[in-house]
Order: sequence, then structure tokens, then C-alpha cells
Amino acid sequence: MLFKKYEKNPILEPVLGSPWEGHAVCNPGVIEDGGKVYMLYRASGETDVYRIYFGLAVSDDGYTFKRVSEKPNYTGMHGFDSGCVEDPRIVKMEDGYFYVTYACRVTPFTAFVQGDHAAFPEGAPKSMTENFTRTGLMRTKDFKSYENLGAITPDDIDDRDVVIFPEKVNGKYVMFRRPAHYVGAQYGTEKPGIWMAFSDDMKTWKDDVLIARPEVDWDCCKIGASTPPIKTEQGWLVMYHGVDEKRIYRQGLMMLDLHEPTKIIARPKGFILEPTEKWEITGVEHDVVFAVGNIILGENMLVYYGGADKVIGVATAKFKDVVEYVMQAK
Repeated sequence: MLFKKYEKNPILEPVLGSPWEGHAVCNPGVIEDGGKVYMLYRASGETDVYRIYFGLAVSDDGYTFKRVSEKPNYTGMHGFDSGCVEDPRIVKMEDGYFYVTYACRVTPFTAFVQGDHAAFPEGAPKSMTENFTRTGLMRTKDFKSYENLGAITPDDIDDRDVVIFPEKVNGKYVMFRRPAHYVGAQYGTEKPGIWMAFSDDMKTWKDDVLIARPEVDWDCCKIGASTPPIKTEQGWLVMYHGVDEKRIYRQGLMMLDLHEPTKIIARPKGFILEPTEKWEITGVEHDVVFAVGNIILGENMLVYYGGADKVIGVATAKFKDVVEYVMQAK
């Protein structure tokens, strides 16, 4: 396998007895800056309601992380994200801010299923009445205080796996999204796929284009963007996840054109990460490796992922080997 899983995985586990991260920690957004590696991770401590928060951990080497606080680093508080916040993806833009996209709901999932929530107002959107997932955007300079920029996906469809490119392309901000309802002949795909949208201000996104759809057995049910794209001389290196008929989550790679990112120039048929360890196979959700963060440290590419929605692992490969592997599929 191209990526080697770290021998001391998992690198972060739940804290026994914690009211907010005693049940699970997973799906971490990760970024390196100024010699420090920052990890914003998904955490939950309640199994009856299953409210989800963000915690923060910091590392000097990318492998050993220390939690920053005994309290959540971020909790939803803006109506559209007051039920849960999940799966942060982090990029640093030229204005010096770290921008974080994250999935969210109005009502905690279990509370919604049980009907334990306030009555919805007349004419409420489906994001409330059906508890669809939306995507929020926030920014920070220090991972201590956040400026919430609001929801950036519609309130009438389920839309997640939103990842923003770390720089503008052709004068536009670019993002991946995975609208679950964009399926059927009119959308050009029978299963949820990866779409791209563009913006002048990172708030209003338009001109959606279908980038990739499920193609092979291991990603036959749905695919979605995983980690922020990495700019290379050959193109934008993109990691994505695929789900098969047994609901096994794996990770794959593709390369997009630098100047026309809607164009795939290489997409290997095989996957590069799959559940093999006990803690990836059994957990809150079984058979899951779900990558959300990647960084380049020296000559290595480090990929951070949730294992079975329960713990966090990291896998590494020589960056040049990763690029060569993808481009062989050109």
C-alpha cells in the first residue's frame, strides 16, 4: 500500500469520563503553520443525544499531539449549526486567516430521530424539518476565537464534504461540495458525486459543475472530497473518499488541472487507504477510514483520518511517490 499507517496509531483517543469527548474523537482537520501542527478534531461525549463539538490539539512533529483545553474549542451557536459541528477542513489563505469549512445540523441527530426538539415554525426549510446537513464557514488567526461567516450551502438539500481550495484559481475562490440530492439523469450521475462551485467572496457560491462520479466497486455508492487539495507542478492533488455496497469507507486520489480545476487529468482506479486495523473496523461506525486533513512535512505527506468514527490515526508516504502514483494513471 502506498501509505504506511503509523505504528503508534491511534494518535488520539476519547478521554474516559469526559462529558464532551469521552465517546469519540475522529475526523480531524489539520494544518501546519510556524513549525506547529494544529489539529481541530470532531468530538462527542453523549450517546443519548450525540451532540458533537470541536477539540484542539497541537504537535511539534505531526505525530504526538497534546490537547489544548479541557473544554470544546468550538461549539455550534448560530442556529444553523446549533445541533452539531463535524468534519472540519482547514486552509490558510493569503489574508493570513485559517478558514474552516464544517458540516453541521440544526438539531443533534439522535434528538431529531427521537422527536426531542422544539416545534419547527411554519414554512421552515428542510434543513430544519428533515435535519439535513449543511456546511458552515468560519475563520480564525489563532484557533482561540472564531469569526463565523455563516452557512455556505443551501437550506433545502443535504450538502457536505465541502472543501475550499487554499488559493484562488483564475480570480475565483473554488470549493468542492457533495449535494446528496444532485442525482439522476438531469445531474449526470446516478449516485452522489463531487461537485465544484465558485465564488467572489466565499459566501455566495454558484456555477456548479460535476467533477467526478462513482466509477468502480470500492466507491460505487457515493464519493466526496476528503482533504484540502495540494498544489503541485503537475496539478491539484486531491484525496477523496468512496463508499461501497457494504458501507466500507476507503480513500482514493486524483489530480486536477492547475488552471482548469474542473478537469481531471489523472484518477487511479485503486484506493490508497482502507480499514484493516481493529480500531478502524469496529467503533461508532464500522469499517471506516475517513481522511479530513493532510500536510506536507519535509519530503513526507501525512494524512490524518478518523478510524470507525471513534479514534484518530495518521498514515504517511513520500510525497514524490504519491504524485508519481497518481500521474501513472494519466
